[in-house]
Amino acid sequence: MTPISPLRAQVRSFLRCGSGASAVEFALVTPLFLAMVFGIIMFGSYLAVIHGVQQLAAEAARTSVAGLTDSERGDLARGYVTTNAASYPLIAPAQVSVNAAASPADANVFVVTVNYDASGLFIYSLPAFVPVPSSAIARSAAIPRGGY
Repeated sequence: MTPISPLRAQVRSFLRCGSGASAVEFALVTPLFLAMVFGIIMFGSYLAVIHGVQQLAAEAARTSVAGLTDSERGDLARGYVTTNAASYPLIAPAQVSVNAAASPADANVFVVTVNYDASGLFIYSLPAFVPVPSSAIARSAAIPRGGY
């Protein structure tokens, strides 16, 4: 049997030692974990805002059915959005604008478009190592009138 050299014994001892492995694994996994967590927070919040804007547009279009003229329908749609925008927790009513008019393609369809500037949302102040979605959100809802 050949004796083990001191250098070889030291290398074997180093390879078997696991005392720093946890720190190395933590250093490798933490950035990926944080990117996933921030991504979930950012896109979850963003999708909640998109859903809220779409709901506002849909309900405003339904409300506009009660109007007799395009002007009255537009006023009803804008009034609905103004009154109810604050009920969505991530939507700032001051950043909402509404465009309500007859569809250029079909005069019997009334279209309500709600635009939202989400640049003031907290997700845009989070660390930028996760891609940030566009801050301009526009959602539309169309409702036919008459001709049933």
